[in-house]
Amino acid sequence: MQTPDRSSLLRELKNQLLYLKDAGYSEIPCETELFSKAASFESPQPTPAKIMTKSKKANQLNQVREELGDCTRCKLAQGRKNIVFGSGNPQADLVFVGEGPGADEDEQGFPFVGRAGKKLTEIIEKGMNLDREKDTYICNIVKCRPPGNRDPEKEEIEACNPFLVQQLKAIQPKVVVALGKPAASTLLGRSVPITKERGTWHDYEGFKLMLTLHPAYLLRAYTIENRKAVHDDMKKVLKALGR
Repeated sequence: MQTPDRSSLLRELKNQLLYLKDAGYSEIPCETELFSKAASFESPQPTPAKIMTKSKKANQLNQVREELGDCTRCKLAQGRKNIVFGSGNPQADLVFVGEGPGADEDEQGFPFVGRAGKKLTEIIEKGMNLDREKDTYICNIVKCRPPGNRDPEKEEIEACNPFLVQQLKAIQPKVVVALGKPAASTLLGRSVPITKERGTWHDYEGFKLMLTLHPAYLLRAYTIENRKAVHDDMKKVLKALGR
């Protein structure tokens, strides 16, 4: 059997730690032997190193991830390196939904870590004065990278959509933000002209839904008009959150 190289092992370790974090664990699961039975006459058996706590929402989110499993429900599974389930705080009042993982996300198993991800982090932390990890949860309408970063196809979206719905119902956010046309169109069930409808409120499964431009689009068309549009959209989101 071929031994995995160091980079592969580190990537797998990182993905496992991210998975535990997103599942709501506050400590790494482990057990430890007592140094000697003489150290404590009351606890001669192995004992948990620390008690782990998980919120109800985190537990429900973890169940969704377990149901997704090593998914092969559509053809995107054939070319992926990692399933990119989502990341952030399961208790968050704000969820951002993008279209799908790119090359960096597929490599790391983590959503929005490339150039568009850095722009999204900037929007969240500098523009909204929120903490990305503590105040938001981020996911995509499909969990595997479409080849060449193309838009997800109808069958791929349909295969992943039940898990997206379950993610949002587990988290129960106050506001969901759809990033770009594919995400907005998927959540509303129709073709959305995003440049015309951005900044508008909608209802999705009982959640308040705001449509805005995707960070990747913002990078391609980095105009004062587009930047102001996204800024105005996020001001509406903050108001809805009571911030």
